Amino acid sequence: MQPIIQSLLDTDLYKFTMLQVVLHKFPQTHSVYHFRCRNLEQTEYPLVDILPELQQQLDYLCELKFKEDELTYLRSLRFIKSDFVDYLELFQLKRRFIKAGIDHEGRLDIWVEGPMVQAMMFEIFVLAIVNELYFNKIRSASVLEQGQLRLKNKIALMQSYQAQQNPEDPPFLVSDFGTRRRYSFEWQKHVVQQFHQAVPNIFRGTSNVFLAKELNITPIGTMAHEFLQAFQALDVRLRDFQKSALETWVQEYRGDLGIALTDVVGMDAFLRDFDLYFAKLFDGLRHDSGDPYEWGDKAYEHYKKLKIDSKTKMLTFSDGLDVEKAWQLYQYFKDRFQVSFGIGTNLTNDMGQTPLNIVLKLVECNGQSVAKISDSPGKTMTDNDTFLAYLRQVFDIQEAE
Repeated sequence: MQPIIQSLLDTDLYKFTMLQVVLHKFPQTHSVYHFRCRNLEQTEYPLVDILPELQQQLDYLCELKFKEDELTYLRSLRFIKSDFVDYLELFQLKRRFIKAGIDHEGRLDIWVEGPMVQAMMFEIFVLAIVNELYFNKIRSASVLEQGQLRLKNKIALMQSYQAQQNPEDPPFLVSDFGTRRRYSFEWQKHVVQQFHQAVPNIFRGTSNVFLAKELNITPIGTMAHEFLQAFQALDVRLRDFQKSALETWVQEYRGDLGIALTDVVGMDAFLRDFDLYFAKLFDGLRHDSGDPYEWGDKAYEHYKKLKIDSKTKMLTFSDGLDVEKAWQLYQYFKDRFQVSFGIGTNLTNDMGQTPLNIVLKLVECNGQSVAKISDSPGKTMTDNDTFLAYLRQVFDIQEAE
């Protein structure tokens, strides 16, 4: 069996940008990540069937090191600091920090536990491996034909949108955010190449650093939930964790990577912390749960209240999108904001088969529970309901009906 992950660059850019902050600001932090499949009842066969191959792939993964040309590429990104690349030169994932097995209900169970400067790098690799192993068992020529047909239709749709675009409007920008949910590495590469060739004015890049390097396109990414969640367990008052996380990000990147993630404890609680200082410092906001129209309208009202011209700000949408939804959102917001879209599953795993809805989320930091209270109830994630209730209380968040 060949290794599925063949380069440590074959992950999302925000893994590097978050890791750099962790290394510089709180390198001693201990963390626990837990795997979950949110649509187990829709799988073609039990995920535990891939366990032997998964163990082998994790062995392969932990043998990888960064190559010289990969380190050179990372050094070329202006927001990546040279001491961080020096750290990566020595970097290797440790097999002892990840355990895969079967839980008491017979489901595939994966835990990562160890220093955050190690543990956080497993996520995208593990999800990509699980996906590829799962789909390998149900792969056929007809599936690839169906995927190619759907890809062709998407490209045609984007070309028609490009033709409709008013040159006076801000650009319609789409990126690939699909590494963690991809059908396979080869398919993701094929999709990214096709979009890059066919609609270069719309397709602005990929979150996958390896593909960005290989295809000479822009790597895209800022921060993920785990970055903000970690601050729930660091030496700050729980009520101040979002402000502390945003401040730490600003201090590290000083104007680069200026899109803030809004849904760790929901948009309303986020905006209460996103005052004039942060609203001026950050270039925009990222949507990842809840009604996107409602969310964007709230962002608009917030900027208006702060007397900031919303046309100077970017809204990035990244929750369950397809090309059509992205275009509709663009039409709705383009007169008030710059708008961009990160499309994941629908770009890299639209093959006519039900994709896996899998996550590997931070659940504990420094021995304390952490949680995400999403604007979409199914996306709320914690292993500690008591802490979740306390977090709701601190941020005055009502439980969804």
